[in-house]
Parts: sequence; C-alpha cells; structure tokens
Amino acid sequence: MQPSELPTGESPARGDAQGLPFPVVREVTLFAPFDWLAKGAADLAGNPAASIFYGGCFAFMGVLLSVVFSHAYHLTSALVCGFLLLGPFLSLGLYDLSRRREAGETPMLAHSLTAGQHNAGAIGVFAVVLIIIFLVWARASLVVFALFYTSEMPSASRFVEQVVSLENVEFLLAYAVVGFIFASLVFGASVVAIPLMLDRRQDAVTSMLASLIALGRNPGPMLVWAVLIVLLTVAGFTTLFLGLIVLMPLIGHATWHAYRALVEPLPAP
Repeated sequence: MQPSELPTGESPARGDAQGLPFPVVREVTLFAPFDWLAKGAADLAGNPAASIFYGGCFAFMGVLLSVVFSHAYHLTSALVCGFLLLGPFLSLGLYDLSRRREAGETPMLAHSLTAGQHNAGAIGVFAVVLIIIFLVWARASLVVFALFYTSEMPSASRFVEQVVSLENVEFLLAYAVVGFIFASLVFGASVVAIPLMLDRRQDAVTSMLASLIALGRNPGPMLVWAVLIVLLTVAGFTTLFLGLIVLMPLIGHATWHAYRALVEPLPAP
C-alpha cells in the first residue's frame, strides 16, 4: 500500500471531497493493461472463494440476459446496458479485496460486501448518472429498432439469422454506432471513478473528471484496455456464461491496478 493513501479500515474525517486535491493522472505505456491483468490474476489466485462469489453474480446476470433475449430480444440491449451499469458496482467488492491484499491485510468477503459505505453519497450520485445514461441508451436502442422494423418485429431466430448473414447491415451499423457512443461514455467516465471514491472518498464529479482525463492522456492504453475487457467479456458469454465466473473477477481486480497505475497517490500529510 502507498504510505500516503487512506487506510483500508475506517476513513478519517478529512477523507471527504473537501480538502482533497484533484487526482493527478499519470501516463502509462501502451501495454500496461497486460500488467494490470497479471496483477489481477494474482489477486484472483490469492482470494479465490470471495472472487468467485462475485463471478457467480456476473454469470447469473448473463443467464438472465439470455432468458430475456429468447423472449424479447429487442430489450436485450437494455439488459446489456444494465450489465455494464451494475458491473462497476458489483466490482466494488473486488476492488476492496485487492486493496486489502495490497495493504497486507486479510481480504474478507463479508467486509467487501459493504465496501464503499463510507462514501455512499458520492457512489450514489455516480449511480444516478449511470442510470440516466442507461435509460437514454435503452430508449435510443428501441428507436433504432423502430426505425428499421416499422411493420413487424421478426422472431428471435430470424433476427439472429439476419445478424449472422449481415442481411440488414444498415440496422447493424446504426445499432453499433449508438452502442459504441454510449459504451464509450460509460467507459470513459468510470475507468478510475469508483476506485477513487472507494479509496479516497473522492466526490463523484471529480472522480468522473479524473477518469475522462485518464482516457484523454492515455488513449492508446485505454483502447487496449477496452478491447481486452470486451474480448474477455465475450469469451465469458461464449462459454455459456461459465467463463464469467473467473473472467469478470479478473477484470475487476485488474481495474484496481489500473487505478493504481493511472492515479498518483495522495501526497504525504
């Protein structure tokens, strides 16, 4: 643990947004995300039971996603948004496990379940922002469907056939552009936001600004990191969601180390 960081136990009174300096964002190398994954794998191996618990939650969300798709695939994008929305908050516990392990303490599942309660206000504000983005994203997705399927919605099997055969390429392009815009916004605002709020009791606005600055100062590494997250998530989905049990905790632990690499520690008091 960096000596200048807040302790992992009770946070001191000075650890609220007032009086905290704006986070100093560092530049990292292009392949730094692979180092974050390696450190995340070490955390996963060091806390297998607690990490797998969170992985199981992600896998359950994946199963729920598949159930919705089979009955109302046009709502799948909304649930995907929800998956991305809940991901950072489910990962709060994973960040706490990594933080305690980094500090030389014993990581505990019970403690991680209440991680972030000392800064619940800021995390709640961040949650509201993501919920608003989620609602707009879901509405935009339905609008795209309405524009391209004006007469009748095809069956789920027919829709999958159209996607695989690129039969409705205009729809796919429009859908991909809309999804990319909103996914980029969520990714940019949350790269280091929740770890900052967990670790320092930083306010939500400052944390999101720091995330956007990290994205702006490190476009190459952030692109590599985003691609790795997408590939690992897709791999988890293509293994009947079983892969999510391991891969999502891996991403969560690695995100903590991304925060450590991207943000300078607090100056010593």
